[in-house]
Amino acid sequence: MDKKPVNIDLLFETSWEVCNKIGGIYTVLSTKAKTLQNLYKDKNIFIGPDVWTEDTPSPYFTPSRTVLKEWKAQAKLPYGITVRCGRWEVPGRPIVVLVKFDGLYQEKDSFYGRMWDLYGVDSLHAYGDYDEACAFSHAAGIVIESICDFVGIRDKNVVAHFDEWTTAMGLLYVKDVLPSVATIFTTHATCIGRSICGNGKPLYDYLRAYDGDQMARELNMESKHSLEKAAAHQADCFTTVSDITAIECEQLLQRRPVVTPNGFEQNFVPNKGKFPKVREAARKVLLNVASSLVGRKLPEDTFIVATSGRCEYRNKGIDLYLDAIARLRDLAPTRTVVAFVMVPAWCRDPRPDLQHTLPAKRKTRLPEPELTHTLNNPDSDPIICRIRQIGFANEKGDKVNVIYVPCYLNGADGIFNTAYYDLLIGMDATVFPSYYEPWGYTPLESVAFGVPTVTTTLSGFGQWVLATDENTFDACGVNVIARGDFNYDEVAARIANSLKYLISADQQQTTLIRSRAINLASLAAWSYFIEYYVDAFRIALDSARMRATED
Repeated sequence: MDKKPVNIDLLFETSWEVCNKIGGIYTVLSTKAKTLQNLYKDKNIFIGPDVWTEDTPSPYFTPSRTVLKEWKAQAKLPYGITVRCGRWEVPGRPIVVLVKFDGLYQEKDSFYGRMWDLYGVDSLHAYGDYDEACAFSHAAGIVIESICDFVGIRDKNVVAHFDEWTTAMGLLYVKDVLPSVATIFTTHATCIGRSICGNGKPLYDYLRAYDGDQMARELNMESKHSLEKAAAHQADCFTTVSDITAIECEQLLQRRPVVTPNGFEQNFVPNKGKFPKVREAARKVLLNVASSLVGRKLPEDTFIVATSGRCEYRNKGIDLYLDAIARLRDLAPTRTVVAFVMVPAWCRDPRPDLQHTLPAKRKTRLPEPELTHTLNNPDSDPIICRIRQIGFANEKGDKVNVIYVPCYLNGADGIFNTAYYDLLIGMDATVFPSYYEPWGYTPLESVAFGVPTVTTTLSGFGQWVLATDENTFDACGVNVIARGDFNYDEVAARIANSLKYLISADQQQTTLIRSRAINLASLAAWSYFIEYYVDAFRIALDSARMRATED
């Protein structure tokens, strides 16, 4: 791979998660931003949805009167589209344009018709978030067109990068109106692959027998799949985040993508001097909440383990995590264990009784001591139902306690009031036993903070670890467990034994494991992985130039 930066005059990247923290794509873009800034200082412009109000402003966006001032002053955007220009408050502080797109809904039928005529996109079976995603990405495409018209792109290298199916209509619009612009489409997880797994169907043993179009009809995913497949084929460069998802894309979308693995920005991690103090503060917060719930002061050496991520009960392996913790309980660990499930769900508000108890020195066990926030649907939430089914009551004398945190840990949740990263550093281990995980940022984040982790061979990150280092805690801080379609119980037992190994490790061995975890994370820094994106830029630009000569 040629490591020299590609000459780019303008680089757009569009995502629903720009300044909008929902899932892993936010982490991809926000951590990649600084490295892109180093390569293309302020030539890269992120475009995201303006879904914020004065009462609920984005905590990640700072408006600016000078950013893109000249363009904004003369821009005559149609359909009531409005924009706010500023900076994304992440390392590198890249330029951001937030787009208000409500006016595009009234244009959707004519737009969908043109996309059908040009690219065969079937929007007839659309439902749910399809219209919203397409309205946003259509508006983003119009903004890109407007900026390109303003700066003039004749004989210039312009790349427009679109992430996930939610931005695919924007790519197709740009392909239509700006044929000289090089386009990149990244699928972080295929619509059909995720749906197959989410519906309880085996994906891996039968992948070669699945037809994406047929499964889209069976799973009522025709419009999303049609859109995603069209973008994958029309893009000058089609990418995905791991080899395991590349195989899935080739089968279900019928085009083999370029693999651009996800890196991490070390600036999110405290420096070595601050590390012990920050870790101690995190443990204090975690143990205080846990102690307040269970009604007794938990020991300082309590082993704290967690899983986190999107609320996909089977795909993210939350079911397997809970069953593994139950197996750990049966192994009679030598230390008290608190196992957190930090997964946002349909929660109403922080528990007032817990808020009242947190500052108190005298503690009594609260009702429902396994829950930090009130759920709107306690009888149908799969996580709380499974916790209670297994029998985690967090009673006095219980060596293993489970606590469900069903909210976003953004620093203002009403209980922890501490951001996720600032809590992660206080863990002793994490577990991410995913069934469907194209990359797996959560285990990478974990090792970056020096926290050993367990993941599976069905995650892109797990596959990367196996190709990079020896698969032991002592070698790299990670244990990658082989998971398939039909070995659930075996994996649960292996996770439990892995945690028992960490619990039993002495201080010297624990220090070594944490050090090896940090070292592994350094190998996944964006300073290394950005090369894959540079190669994707080159492929896209070469394709656009070839198209121009053919025309």
